[in-house]
Parts: sequence; structure tokens; C-alpha cells
Amino acid sequence: MKSGNLGYPRIGRGREWKKALEAYWSGMLEEEAFHAELKAIRLSNLKAQQDRGIEVIPVGDFTYYDHVLDTAAMFGLVPGRFGYEEGELSLSTYYAMARGNREATACEMTKWFNTNYHYIVPELTDIKPVLTRNRLLDAYREAKSELGIEGRPVLVGLFTFLKLSKGYARNELDGWIDRLLPLYAQVLRELEAEGVQWVQVDEPILSTTLEPADLNHIARIYERLTQEVPGIKLLLQTYFESVDDYKTVVSLPVHGVGLDFVHDGGRNLQAVREHGFPADKVLGAGLIDGRGIWRADLQAKLATLKALGEAVSTDRILVQPSSSLLHVPVSAAQESGLEQTLREALAFADEKLEEIVLLTKAGNEGVEAIAAELAEADRSRKALQQSPSRARKQVHERIAALASQPSARPSSFEVRSEVQKKRWNLPLLPTTTIGSFPQTPEVRSARQKWRKGEWSGAQYEAFVKEQIKTWIDIQAELGLDVFVHGEFERTDMVEFFGEKLAGFVFTGFGWVQSYGSRCVKPPIIYGDVELVTPMTVEETVYAQSLTEVPVKGMLTGPITILNWSFVRDDKSREEVAYQIALALRGEVEALEAAGIGMIQVDEPALREGLPLKRKQWADYLDWAVRAFRLSTSTVKDETQIHTHMCYSEFHDIIDSISALDADVISIETSRSHGELIGSFEAYTYDKGIGLGVYDIHSPRMPSVGEIGSMIDRALRVLDPAQFWINPDCGLKTRKYEETVAALRNMVEATELARKKYAVKA
Repeated sequence: MKSGNLGYPRIGRGREWKKALEAYWSGMLEEEAFHAELKAIRLSNLKAQQDRGIEVIPVGDFTYYDHVLDTAAMFGLVPGRFGYEEGELSLSTYYAMARGNREATACEMTKWFNTNYHYIVPELTDIKPVLTRNRLLDAYREAKSELGIEGRPVLVGLFTFLKLSKGYARNELDGWIDRLLPLYAQVLRELEAEGVQWVQVDEPILSTTLEPADLNHIARIYERLTQEVPGIKLLLQTYFESVDDYKTVVSLPVHGVGLDFVHDGGRNLQAVREHGFPADKVLGAGLIDGRGIWRADLQAKLATLKALGEAVSTDRILVQPSSSLLHVPVSAAQESGLEQTLREALAFADEKLEEIVLLTKAGNEGVEAIAAELAEADRSRKALQQSPSRARKQVHERIAALASQPSARPSSFEVRSEVQKKRWNLPLLPTTTIGSFPQTPEVRSARQKWRKGEWSGAQYEAFVKEQIKTWIDIQAELGLDVFVHGEFERTDMVEFFGEKLAGFVFTGFGWVQSYGSRCVKPPIIYGDVELVTPMTVEETVYAQSLTEVPVKGMLTGPITILNWSFVRDDKSREEVAYQIALALRGEVEALEAAGIGMIQVDEPALREGLPLKRKQWADYLDWAVRAFRLSTSTVKDETQIHTHMCYSEFHDIIDSISALDADVISIETSRSHGELIGSFEAYTYDKGIGLGVYDIHSPRMPSVGEIGSMIDRALRVLDPAQFWINPDCGLKTRKYEETVAALRNMVEATELARKKYAVKA
């Protein structure tokens, strides 16, 4: 039995990776120095795995931005608008695909399965693929020469890559397989010639709901690869869920299959028990949670390992995490600021590697070999379970009485909309923003001074109010119709609320990558969730006192708080969502009582929580919609509830979006505007809606004409009476000059649209 890993966090213990990227983008770091810094981080990541005793270490999982983008770049799949011709991609072209530039819009970005990691969506059109550089060969050579590591290269599987790409018709899938198969084989041949023995081929698409034809495509791919490169062994790695057609998957012509035994609902284990496992293959046993941050129940893991050992000889078992550790922070050893009971219950990437090594040792030498570690793990888990934070009587009573809690507005949308029109008297095509304004260095510096005690609470409050007033004035000068206060007092849209709600705690160094250099520090929901005191009323009321224009109250919704947090593992996610919803209801009611008549409850992460199996969608959507409505259903008809979502194939869940019963929804769509609008050609949406008219993730400036075209496209299928004009997301990451100029263009484009469509402003 061996220990292995599937991928390691790329950001570094102190987010050195993020800092290097941003220094390079800003021109503060030359390209040669940039490469050197990333190499140092890459080698440090490999050494961390080596030092903890991991025997099978992945290489090639490190990236300069995103591993799916790397795959597209490796095969020269660069859209024509970036001016690429042939050969290895320059860094400028690589980053233009991810972030856009003055000449070209960025490629679309969307969620990696049901995680909060975002990948760059490959665009497959009339491009002829070619191997530009075998980056896996480079990674293998580096690990071997620098650290003596015989690494296992990691490659995004061909079928997963194609299923996550866009730009080709369904009937063109076979053609694209035929175009890319020779290049995949070429990558493997070059690795084989270098002496590589095993390659990890990630096919997480196998954990989704597939059609019989899909399995035929997959079989064809691996039959071809193993025929053309017989001297290299392939570990077909699945994760995030069980595989539906277990017998077909384990029968594929590969040398090993990796399965998730954490997030599979017990189905993978049951399949192994019922059908056995091929005697000629290695089983990658995903026993340690690659997405959660809690210390493992090692006794339970050993029981699973024992059950697997009854079907698979121990010399063919590879103990590993359930997925890449990309989704968890680097090390819990740095969290000295946490209360001891909680700190001892945590396991980040480094601690998970240690758990993998322990399980491997027990599998090889017997349970007695890790008796002390088993006792310690059991003690730490029990101590947290007995914490008073998990015994809040009022919270338990509210959950027990859920059946009596209102989860629907008293009046229909049609009735409410008439009341709201009279109250607000907004022009058609009203303009607004999503919530946040630039978090400038001055804003971040002020927050740090306050947190470190260098500023008093009064000093910090005065600074925040000064920022709010500045941006209220800017919004007035721009001519926006509905204002926001700017969220200058907030770090992250989930972290801010977690810091104020009971049941949450925050790490000092628990950063994970969300997209590109954007790292977030998810809160940890470790106890019962409860509203202690109003969280947003003071700043929102102050902003409203400065203007007659309506100012939206800004909250993060229960499902987004849930999905963007590390959640306790002793209760169902549904129950935790209801706890959060009832806490937020108190905040919504406090805002309304303070005179705030527009309240935005953002749910950008609603869709990413969808189970990978379609047959489980209905159950999740039922309780997710109920949680949102629990938080918003007690307000008066005249109070307008807004929400915001990030783009991700909304046509699949359009009924559930409507069921949220928000008066206005804004959707992040600018990178794939036409695709989402197509959904509304087939579905009549009857509430207020704003489809983001420009991309805030890119530094490029949208022109008035470009924004106007976005508006025109939307108004082909949507009634101007229901349409709002807004950026596609919050403006926190943009600079002051970019923000003001883009919003000015947005307002100008709106004025032109009002005249064009004879809309009376």
C-alpha cells in the first residue's frame, strides 16, 4: 500500500503566488524574476509533500493561472482575437486569454464543477490544435533534477476537457476527439521516453450524469491511448462524487482508477463490495476529504480501508485524498490565534497529507502502529462536538419550528410590483451597480490599521463614512438611479457576515484560490448560527441620509454563505442553510425597520451547490430556494428585494430562480451574454432582471457602443419595462479610474437606449 496525493495548493503559505502574479501584471516584476519566483513556490510545494512522506507526488498541477487554461495553451487552442499564430504562447497572450486586454475580451470563466474554484473555459472553433510545449515533461524533469522526486504528471483528461469547452456543436465531438487524441498521445510518448512510469489523467466528468454515448467516447479515447503508448501506465482519476456506471469505468483499458470515498454517498464503496475491483488495476482510494477542513475520523477511514482490502490486495491500493487539495488552505499549523479545541479539530492540506501517511502506515503495519494518533484524533473531534457553540437552545428551537415559519411573500409579484412602482417612480431601464466599489490601497490600509489597533474604532468609522460619502457623490454625478453604499467596511462578502454572526470563526492564514490571483479566506461554520446584533444597518442608513435616491441594503444570501464557507460536518448542509437564513431574516427586518426599502440578498453561489448528479438537483434546489425565501419573506409589499447571481448555465435552473420570488435579479453574463439571453428566448421571465452589460473581471474599458450592443441583445427577448442596467458583478477589484469611466459609459449607453426604444426617462 502506498500514499499519494492528487494536487497541492498552488498559492503558497503566505500567498506568495498571488503576490508574484499581481506584481508581474503591474509591471513591478520582470518576466525573468517572475519565472524564478514561481519556480521557488513550485519547488517548495513539492518539498512539502516530500517532507511529509507522500510516496506518489503529482507534478504539473502547478499553474501560472489555471490548469484548464494551461491545457488549452499546451494545445494551441487560442481564439483568433488574441492574434496568436503558432509556437509556444507568450505570457502576454496567456494572460490575455484569462484577463482580456485592450484589443480582445477575455475567455469565459466559470465554476469548476460544484466548487468555488473558477476555470477559464476553452473556446474550440476552427482552430487547428498543435502541441506547443509539453509542460508536463518540464514539470517532471524539474522535480527529478531539483528534488530527486519521481513525480506523477497530472493531465486534464481529454473527455473532461472537451465537455468543459465551448464553441463546437454536439455532433462535432467525435471530430474534436480525433483532433486532440494524437496530441494527448504525443504528450504521453514524450513522457514515456523520459522514463515516466505513471500519469494521472483527471476525468472528474465521470462523476456527473453521463449518457451511454459519453461512455463510448471515453472507452474509445483510452483504448487509443493505451494502444499508442503501451509503455506508460494511466491512473484514471475521478473525484467529487461516485461514478454511475462503475463496472464500465473500472473496465476501461487503463492501469488504475481513482475513486472518491468521501463525497460519494457510500455508492463507490458499495459498488466495490458488490462488483469487486479488477485484479490488474491499482485502486486510488480517496479516503481523506480534499475539500473540507476538518480532522478525519481515522477510525471510520480505517473501516473503509479494511472493506476495500477485502476486494483489492493491499499492494494495489493507493491511499490519497478524495480530490486535489487545491480547495483547502495550505497549513493549519499557522493558526495560533484560534481557540485550542477548534484548532486541534482542523486539517488543511499539510495535515491531510499526514493523515494519508498515517492511514497508509496502518494499512501496512496494522492499526496498533498508529494507536496514539487514533486516540488523539478521536479526542479532538469529541471535544469540538461537546462545545457550547453547538448547543444554542434558541437556534435549535427555531429549526424545530421551521414548519411554522413563513417562506413566501404575502402578495404576488404582480401586486408587489405595482406598489413598488408608485413608491420608487424609477425610469424604465433603471441603472444601478451590484454593491461594492473599489477597495483601494487606502481602504485596505485603513482596515489593517484598525485591526492592528493603530486606529481606534471611531477613526475607522469616520474613514468608512468618508468613503461612503465620496461614492454617494460620485454616483449622483454619474446619474445612477439606485445607489449602493460601496461596502468599504467589508473585506469579503461572506467573511464580513461571518465575523458578525455567532457560529462562525476565521483563520489567520486559511486562504484558497477562487480565480486567477483572487484568493479568499472562507469562514468556518463550526457552531450554531445566530444573529447577535444588526450587521449592516448603520452604514446603509448613513448612506441613505446623504441622498434622496434609494440606496440598496446589501446582504449575502444563506446559500452563498453556506457554499463559500467551510461547513461543520456533524449536521446536514440543509439544516445549516436554514440556520443562516433565519439569522439573515433578522437583518432584513432590521434594515426595513430603519427605512431601507430596497434590500439586495446576493446568491452568486446558488448554482454551484448543485449536486453533480441531476437526479439529486430537485432536492437541493427545493431547500436552497426555501432558505432564500425564509430570509426575505417577512418584508412589506413596498420593500423591493433584489438578488445577484453569477453566470453558470442558468437555463438549467430558471424555474428555481423564478421561485426565489425576488423582485429584481441581476445576473453576471457579460462574458457569455448571448448564451444566457438565449435562455430567455425559450423561457418567459416575469420579474425584474438585469443582465450584466460589461465584464468587471477584466481591466479593459467597455465602450458606449459595446454596452449598447449588450443592451440591444437583451431587449430582443426581454421587456424594457422589466430590464435593469448594471455591471455584471461588484466593482471591488477595479481601480477608481476604471470604475468611474466604465459606469459613465454605462449611463451614456442607457440614455441612448432609452431614446432608441422610445422609453420615457
